[in-house]
Amino acid sequence: MINDRQNGYVINHGALPEKFPTQGHDALFWESLGRAVATFGFLEEALTKAIFSFTATKPYEEHELQQAYAEWLPKLERTLSDTLGSLIDTFGKAVRDYPKAIIGIDELLLDLRNASKIRNVLCHGSWRLPDSNGASVPFFVNRQNEVFETAIDHLYINQVQRHATDLACSVINTVTHMGWQFPGSNGPGNVIWKND
Repeated sequence: MINDRQNGYVINHGALPEKFPTQGHDALFWESLGRAVATFGFLEEALTKAIFSFTATKPYEEHELQQAYAEWLPKLERTLSDTLGSLIDTFGKAVRDYPKAIIGIDELLLDLRNASKIRNVLCHGSWRLPDSNGASVPFFVNRQNEVFETAIDHLYINQVQRHATDLACSVINTVTHMGWQFPGSNGPGNVIWKND
């Protein structure tokens, strides 16, 4: 701190450690965290594409088509900016509204909701200095005023990242299991939408 006689004290920016406030953790920790956050972004994209898939292929009666089409574009536009929690809810509704049941959907939705809780900690927590084992408890309080108190190291984050990958694959499988090609891929299945 520098004593600014007129205004009190101010931070001496030039005296901060390099890469402050992240200097306490090693690069492996930050790489793990970055990869986990990126994987959750991929999961959100997979949910968005799955919502598109289920809503685009849902059969309608002739008299329902106009209203369904009018509601479809705004729904898809919302998914592009929705948070993970909202995407999970929209995905769940799209799957449940589909005429063919998806086996294990309740378990998948529960896993997705649980994963979104730790995603929020990883993405929005303020990381404290690590202990001697390289773990730290991020400062994070959820909307229910619950304080996160678990020390996290790069191994924990790597495990979360792998689980998020598994969840994204499970979301993709809900579409491909129906015989549809997952949007944006060149995988097997019937193409849902062609950009001609």
